[in-house]
Amino acid sequence: MSEIVFEVKLPPEVVRLGYDQQRVQQNVREWAVLSLFTDGAISSGKAAKLLGISRVAFLALLRRRGIAYLDFSPQELEEEIAAVDALQTEEER
Repeated sequence: MSEIVFEVKLPPEVVRLGYDQQRVQQNVREWAVLSLFTDGAISSGKAAKLLGISRVAFLALLRRRGIAYLDFSPQELEEEIAAVDALQTEEER
């Protein structure tokens, strides 16, 4: 996969706090991909591929970063729960 290079300017204190070029690059890559995912622009599978990790590892990254994999509105959540309840009722018959 080809890459595009951006220049990032950071205060010197970032380096003193332990961020070397590789760590900054990794964090910026993660930030960009996580932003695309949370904006709904890409799927979790595509995000994992862009980061070069498995989908399971991407889901773990979301958890570590405190990002919800599923982001339902209250109404959507009620509809999902109702759908699950309906499926369970059908299976019990």
